[in-house]
Amino acid sequence: MTTYLTCIGTRPEIIKMAMLYRTLKAQGHSMLLLHTGQHEAVAQELYRFFDMPPDIQIDLKRRSPRLGDLTSTLLEGIDEVIERTDPDVVLVQGDTTSALAGALAGYYHDKPVAHIEAGLRTYEREPFPEEKNRELISRLAHWHFAPTAQARINLIDEGIDPAHIFQVGNPVIDSVLWVRERISLGLADAKPAMPPVLRDFLEAYRTNRLLLVTAHRRENWGEPIREIAAGVAQLLLDHPDLVVVWPVHPNPSVQADVNAGLAHLCPAARSRLCLTAPLNYLALIVLLSRCHFTLTDSGGIQEEASALAKPVLVARNSTERQELVQAGGARLVGTQAAAIVREASALLTNDLAYRAMQLPCSPFGDGHAARRIADILTQPIHAKAALSVVGGGAGRSRVG
Repeated sequence: MTTYLTCIGTRPEIIKMAMLYRTLKAQGHSMLLLHTGQHEAVAQELYRFFDMPPDIQIDLKRRSPRLGDLTSTLLEGIDEVIERTDPDVVLVQGDTTSALAGALAGYYHDKPVAHIEAGLRTYEREPFPEEKNRELISRLAHWHFAPTAQARINLIDEGIDPAHIFQVGNPVIDSVLWVRERISLGLADAKPAMPPVLRDFLEAYRTNRLLLVTAHRRENWGEPIREIAAGVAQLLLDHPDLVVVWPVHPNPSVQADVNAGLAHLCPAARSRLCLTAPLNYLALIVLLSRCHFTLTDSGGIQEEASALAKPVLVARNSTERQELVQAGGARLVGTQAAAIVREASALLTNDLAYRAMQLPCSPFGDGHAARRIADILTQPIHAKAALSVVGGGAGRSRVG
């Protein structure tokens, strides 16, 4: 039996690791779940939803908002956990500071690291600091689980041994389809989890076309979010049948920027806008299923929307998920209000353009990524090769 230390702490990590955690646990492996505390406010509800309670939690006491402080605090905490628990394998996901610190701590202890969602790249400074985080993790990991062919190519181009790269899909699609199935079977009810004001809003406008908006990325703070909000305001003015739901990031600066961009919206149009607190995962999937399309700067929502055949307007100048753009399911619109209004209006007025962005299947997977990853991790040939890195001997791979 192998002991896996799952090192996660942000909302996207929990969602994207849930099905792999459940799959490995169902196979009888020992699963140690380390919660790093990065998204403490929303994490515990997600852990309960996916029935994966943390075994260990880091008391993340930030001394300052600096990224260096966060990284050093997480590295020290994860290092101590690995020293104490001595797992066989460290699992990390994506490009968060938790993932980088987990991979580095695993490397320091000669533990093979499995990187889920490996190989995503923009080859630009943005998103900051995530782009550099995932590059660095690729120099530390033993297994590289790439969601797409392009992600695999990116890793090979960077010198990662192809024998350590596995194209498996993205387990976020597994989670979306799992939730959708639970809703269809009556095993999950999102209504109690939705804020009353949102429930009332959706009921009042149940026949209107709905735009779901999210904007939270660090590079969009300030004027870009104000521009996004101004674009949303103009859409409400231009399209009387449109309603908008916007779960607003809890950061006070982000909230101020959103309100500033909406300041000149008239009361009649403002009544068709629902600003709400961040939603739990079940409620978000219900909204994605209900919406006409989404405007977002979130990478996860790009993937989740693709699983539900919803067009995506990406409020960024670049995306590490180019596969969705290339397949026609997403369009990069940036953060300028005029561009947002132009592209969103096209989807609201041109039925052919809208249908062209409704993909029959997601380019990020088919819902079986977690099973594929688990099968690879537990194949004797891969498990033996990975464990041979312990002790720093010749079994260590050239790069990966």
